[in-house]
Amino acid sequence: MSKIDYQTLLDNALKSVVKDALVHAQFNGLGDGAHFYITFKTRTPGVVLPDFLRMRYPDIMTIVLQYSYNNLHVSDKEFGVQLTFDGRPFFIRVPFSALVEFKDPSVDFMLTFHPGGAMPSADNDMELPLSDASEIVPDTGRVVSLDEFRKNRKK
Repeated sequence: MSKIDYQTLLDNALKSVVKDALVHAQFNGLGDGAHFYITFKTRTPGVVLPDFLRMRYPDIMTIVLQYSYNNLHVSDKEFGVQLTFDGRPFFIRVPFSALVEFKDPSVDFMLTFHPGGAMPSADNDMELPLSDASEIVPDTGRVVSLDEFRKNRKK
């Protein structure tokens, strides 16, 4: 018999709180000084970001929904929103599975999540995923001279 994964059950239940808060903002706005800080893993499959943002934030990014956001759309699995970066509007999409943290400082409310280790993804041909941690060669501390690899030019 397998064990019950209470952490996953709890994370899923709490993500529905985030979804409901975003749906409320979608239809009613934030109002009363509310603002959301949403932190997510940028390499989770399904996250859509402009390439320059993925380069700036290769692992985790926090967005703020307060004054200047547009086209907030929430579904059962994800939300999308248009935000301004470097003076230009961009649409981003974040699956709820990528969430790390959700805050509304106006009411001192915060939720923390434990997203699984997602594999890197490439959303288009111009975007390359970062290398998988299993591919990283450990540093042995050995200094290698480039002379070992150069051809002997003194011939």
